[in-house]
Amino acid sequence: MKRTTLLSLVAGAAVILTPAVGTALAQDNAPAAPPAGGQAGPGGPGGGQGGRRGNFDPAQFRQRMMERYREQLGVKDDAEWGVIEGRINKIDEARRSTMRGFGGFGGGRGPGGPGGPGGGQGNRGGGGQQANPDAEALQSALDSGASAEEIKIKLTAYREATKKKEAELSKAQDDLRQLLSVKQEAAAVLLGLLK
Repeated sequence: MKRTTLLSLVAGAAVILTPAVGTALAQDNAPAAPPAGGQAGPGGPGGGQGGRRGNFDPAQFRQRMMERYREQLGVKDDAEWGVIEGRINKIDEARRSTMRGFGGFGGGRGPGGPGGPGGGQGNRGGGGQQANPDAEALQSALDSGASAEEIKIKLTAYREATKKKEAELSKAQDDLRQLLSVKQEAAAVLLGLLK
């Protein structure tokens, strides 16, 4: 009996709260009022597709990220930080190369990919990244209905290229690890820079 009453109360609460949640979500998604005297919409300040994200600056984001790394690693000396930052940049570059192509970050089908806005061969990598030629060759073989043998050859080439890129990432991480104290290494692991 108590269980039935509890279920009834939960169901009733859900029915009562559903319109309130919908209203709250609609208010959160409402477009912001344009600044006084400014233009609204895609051409105006802060406009563009994505609203608040229209002002995203990758360089500024990267600088904040590096400042966070420096703070978490406790590096005070500018010369020391310059060397460590260079190693972090190599890790980031190697990590991006392992994610390029179909199924990687920013790549594949959809916006920026084939058939999506701004699509085309040159944009498959997304975000300024270049596409992975082995991934493209494999995808092309799949799309064209290639034979199982041809797909197997392309898959093997893709796996070999991926192993090479993962080895480059591992080396870049080892190079950074050599510069760090044990405490800094632990912080770098927590930051996702090292495994």
